[in-house]
Order: sequence, then C-alpha cells, then structure tokens
Amino acid sequence: MVRSWDAAVERAQDRLAAGSRLRAAAEGEERRFACWDLASLVEGELGELVEPDGLAPPAERGWRERLGESGRDWPGGELYRRRYWIRDDDGAVVGTVAVDNWTRGPGQLAVSSLYVSPAARGRGLAAAALDEVYAAATAEGLPGFRLEAHWTWQPAVRYYLRRGLWVVGWKRSLTLARMPQLPSYRVREVDGRLLLLVADRLHGWVPILTAGREGRWLRLDETPDYRGADGWVHHYARSTLALHLALAGFPLVRGPQWWAEAWRWSDAGEPEGLAYRIEEFERAARRPVSSPYRPVSVPAPQGPPQDLAARTPARGSAQDPLRDPAQDPGQAVVRAPARPAAPAPQLADSGDG
Repeated sequence: MVRSWDAAVERAQDRLAAGSRLRAAAEGEERRFACWDLASLVEGELGELVEPDGLAPPAERGWRERLGESGRDWPGGELYRRRYWIRDDDGAVVGTVAVDNWTRGPGQLAVSSLYVSPAARGRGLAAAALDEVYAAATAEGLPGFRLEAHWTWQPAVRYYLRRGLWVVGWKRSLTLARMPQLPSYRVREVDGRLLLLVADRLHGWVPILTAGREGRWLRLDETPDYRGADGWVHHYARSTLALHLALAGFPLVRGPQWWAEAWRWSDAGEPEGLAYRIEEFERAARRPVSSPYRPVSVPAPQGPPQDLAARTPARGSAQDPLRDPAQDPGQAVVRAPARPAAPAPQLADSGDG
C-alpha cells in the first residue's frame, strides 16, 4: 500500500533517472528541450518536420507565432515535471519524455512530451521509454501511467493503441492509460465487425465486445464474458473499442435517440460520447483531419437540460430515449463538412504510423 503518493512519485523519478535508456535533462538544457517540444507541436498541429537542434531563435519565434497559444514556451516547467532525453543504443539523444511530479487519475504517473525524431523511429525507442515509465511506477506501487493525445494527431493516437493502451477518457483530449488492473487486449476485424478481446490466463484471448455497421448506424453487442468482466475492464472496454472503431471508419452512433443523449458520455463511456467530442476536436483543429471517420448526419445533440432531475426518464421506461435504439422516428439532417480525402479505413494496430 502506498503511504505517500508524492514520495512514491519521487522514487519513481529517481528510478527513471538511474536507467540506461533515459537521461534526465540537466541544468542549462531548458531551451534545447523546449525546441524538441516545439518540433513535436509543429509536426502534430501543422504537419511539418523541424530539426530541433538546428532551430535558430528567429525560426523558433516564427513557429511559436504560427502555433499561437499552444506554441507558448512556459518557463519553470521543471517545477512540475521532470524532463528526460531518450537515448539510442549509442547514447545519442533521439527523443524526449517528461513525467509530472504528482499523480493523475487513480494515482498514476502522468506522461507528456513523448517524441522521437523521425530518423530514429521504428526502432522501439518510444516503446522502451514507456516501458521504463511503467516499470518505475509499478515498482513503487503506483498503478501505471496515463497520457493525453490529440484526436487530430492521428499517427500518435494509432501508435498508442498499437502499444495496447486503454482509452480512459476524452474530456479535453484523448486520455490513454496502462494499468496493472487492466489486461492486455487486442482488436480484430472478423466478417466486417470489430472484436475486442482481452487476455485471460485460463482461456487465452476472450472476446467481450463486438461492433459493426447496421445500415448507417453502429451496432454494439456484449458477450457473456463482458457482463462478467472485472470492474476496470467493464469500465474502459467500451471507450477503448469506440476509438478503434473511429480510426477504422466505423460509425459511432446507434441511432437518433442515442445521439440526442451523447452529451451524457462527453467525458468517457459510450461511443456516442466520443462522436460528440470528435466533432468538437475537429472544429478546433488548425488543419483538416485526415481520418476515415465521418461525423453523424443528424442534428447536433443538445447539452444537459437545466432541470435534469425533473426531466430525465427512468432507464427502461417507455419515455427512455435509449429504450429502443433500432427505431428511427427522426428525420435525418444531412451535413456536408469540408474534409480532406480520407485514407483507406484500417485498424489502429495494422502497422501504420
């Protein structure tokens, strides 16, 4: 049992600094680390590659002006997180990662600034860095780590799913986590449907959720193993499958009634909540998002009513809008948002990115 979260985080940080793969950023390296952070932002938000160690001050200012608020260099960052250089087998700096000095969620390490230079990708260096963070966390009794990813940064999102991270929320951005309470999982496509399978010591890979198209809507089905699953799995399986569905070009909405209630899951949970957030993420994006996912063609859901307690029908009642999602009493309103040509739909673990 962890007696002090702060002390456990400090010990985990010391473990990371003592490892062979990471090197703690030294005093005087603040600007260099900030330039590597800037290179990650430029690639993610603007789709352009920058050599961080070759950035002269005028060029740095130009990129930050283009990025606006997100490109601002916040001084004193070392006060709330520790910064590390990722090194290759020869000891050369090829990337960055940072870990907050306090926990997030259920006592997890918070990871940020994960970036590997394009020339060093495909060698497992980012994966090794995440493995070291996870090992340091669990060695000190902390339940793994979590990190934030932007929906618009599609290669990064696909990478984290290939690493087997679970989706635990999408309130302001996508939140993904690796926790000892959650087993390994896989997503496979079978006969046009996606199956979420979890590792079981006795039975191997067990399917717990399956989803696919039913006309222009989503159909999501639970297996008996899902209904008997561990509470952690039960809580995050639907969010995780929802993100896989979106990246594979499947619909996320099961009908107009579900879409009308999408705001209920705008932090996490049902796939309609992710559809609701994706529309917000893409409206705020600096450039069009190249993704096979398409928004729903029904009116935008309204926010929660002012008197929610008085107006929310009992679940399962005749007035419950989720009682029979197969019926479609509303007239669809077709929208035509401007989007770039989409890549071919594919699973997030199919080797892209």
